[in-house]
Amino acid sequence: MTSTIRLTVSQAIVKYLAAQHSVADGRRRRLIPAALGIFGHGNVAGLGQALDQYSDELPFIQGRHEQYLAHIATAYAKASRRQAVLAVTASVGPGALNLVTAAGLATVNRIPLLLLPGDTYATRHQGPVLQQLEHPTEADLTVNDSFRPVSRFFDRINRPEQLLTALPQAMRVLTSPTDAGAVVLSLPQDVQSHAYDFPAEFFEPRDWKIRRPLPDPQEISDVAQLIRNAERPVLIAGGGIHYSDAHAALEALANQIGLPVVETFGGKGAVTKNEWWQVGGVGLEGNFASNKLVKQADLVISVGTRLTDFATGSQSIFESPDVRFASVNVVDADTRKQGATGILADARLALEALAESLQGHSTSESWRDTVQTAKDAWAPIRSQWLDADQPFRPEDHPHAPETGAVLTQPQLIGLLQEHARSGDTIIAAAGGPPGDLQKVWDATDGRNCHLEFGFSCMGYEIAAGMGVRLAEGDTGNRVVTFIGDGTYLMAPTEILTAAQEGLDITVIVSENHGYQVIHRLQMNRSGREFGNEFRYRENGGPITEPEGAAPRLEGDYLKVDLRQIAEGLGATALRASTAQEVRAALDSTRSTRGPVVIVVPTVPHVDLPGGDVWWDVAPAEVSEHEWVRTLRAEYEEARGRQRWFG
Repeated sequence: MTSTIRLTVSQAIVKYLAAQHSVADGRRRRLIPAALGIFGHGNVAGLGQALDQYSDELPFIQGRHEQYLAHIATAYAKASRRQAVLAVTASVGPGALNLVTAAGLATVNRIPLLLLPGDTYATRHQGPVLQQLEHPTEADLTVNDSFRPVSRFFDRINRPEQLLTALPQAMRVLTSPTDAGAVVLSLPQDVQSHAYDFPAEFFEPRDWKIRRPLPDPQEISDVAQLIRNAERPVLIAGGGIHYSDAHAALEALANQIGLPVVETFGGKGAVTKNEWWQVGGVGLEGNFASNKLVKQADLVISVGTRLTDFATGSQSIFESPDVRFASVNVVDADTRKQGATGILADARLALEALAESLQGHSTSESWRDTVQTAKDAWAPIRSQWLDADQPFRPEDHPHAPETGAVLTQPQLIGLLQEHARSGDTIIAAAGGPPGDLQKVWDATDGRNCHLEFGFSCMGYEIAAGMGVRLAEGDTGNRVVTFIGDGTYLMAPTEILTAAQEGLDITVIVSENHGYQVIHRLQMNRSGREFGNEFRYRENGGPITEPEGAAPRLEGDYLKVDLRQIAEGLGATALRASTAQEVRAALDSTRSTRGPVVIVVPTVPHVDLPGGDVWWDVAPAEVSEHEWVRTLRAEYEEARGRQRWFG
């Protein structure tokens, strides 16, 4: 007779999660080593009780906002190369819905995330209960159904025995290179506390192997032949290089045949060495050299990337009339993008097989010279912009407002680059920082760059620093989150969680008084600033019942003490205005325990040079303003350069 153990649904979930392990390349580790969450009436008596009872098996981290706790978990999984996951629980209604944005981020980026939101009562005799959605025609609909389109796996547990199939399926998705994303087990409040006689063996330790799909020899042969026939091949490296640990294989192939490599946001740092063929970021926020080479390429080989419009310049960057495409990916749909000749396989195994198949082949000397010339031309431009010891000259930037700042954001990045050591990680997600890092950050020699730009989610960054720190442990390396004041003011709350947990993270705030990257786009597409800078309303007063024209947000810049906010949340907080002060602040806090926040005023409206790539953001087709009509005409001309590759 099979032995059983009587547990509640919540107790069974916690015991099961604590017993799961991933196995990748022979390394076995806890798949879900901890949980995070905030308790409410929808999960405190269920999951809250279970996490308390089994806290030694599954430790719990308390947070301030559910969305940012889930971002911690996502960054943890990304930094763990998708081999370990943190669980996140939330209460019913708004607590659960706070997780939806994070679910979208994880699913878009194909990063495993386990969410355990509470749900309204399944038994209904209590209803309608607090925070229940009473839909007029779909009585079984709850707010948690919002997770369905942004999740890779969704299940609502209405009966305890459903866990016997739901939990293994959830683990399968979490450990799948092809299906990874948000996994949501929606847990009705009452069912969390229901008991069942579960088979005891259900809670025995279990291993989940993370597989490496083998390449098909014919597909390898087909792509190898394309490379042999190409005169100007370029390889675009994506995040799949990191997840498959394919760095050495990529570098070996590039070095062997003389293949220039450019990187997407997700692939930043895919090349760990500064070689002649390592050219850097590509796409809308890429550098001149990378984009120039891709525009000339007659063969584009994409590895581990979805090729979103930032990488492809909205289908305008591939200018060669005879360009062809090849692709390596574990997701079948991605191997077919741009009409590519695909290899459906693990990146590392595919690159190793390509290197074997291409023995004796080499790109031409003229193409190598072209690559080196492009890289050499970009190097002094990059150095000039990052030089923080070069005084800012207002006359060179007449559109920059006077704020008292003496450093530009590129110069601040130069100081961070100067300070970075091997093993350090810099993090950015939305706004100007990720684009600037994509363009100029040197991620070779162990200077890691963790960019989330698949969803470009403001609020990810501080939480991500905590996730990376949890994944890396107390290594002595520095984890730096680089954000603007817009992102900082949106989501500073988890600084307190970092202080509570003693997590050593550093937050660098570029104080430029607004959502400046969108201000830049707005000026380029509508010609006038509106609602993007942090300014007081003219003349004050309410706007709901204006007399005459409504006062606009065009007064002085807001006065806000960002340093004091950080200090109040438990961080060691400093303000540094000059290059010398920034250097001193970075040096003096490298060994500081707990969160550090350094606020640096930067000059607004001073941006790195563009990458000479177009992005499809359409100005108004009809406007009474002449300048908008001009921008629309320019847009339509540029749109004519878009191409379709089938």
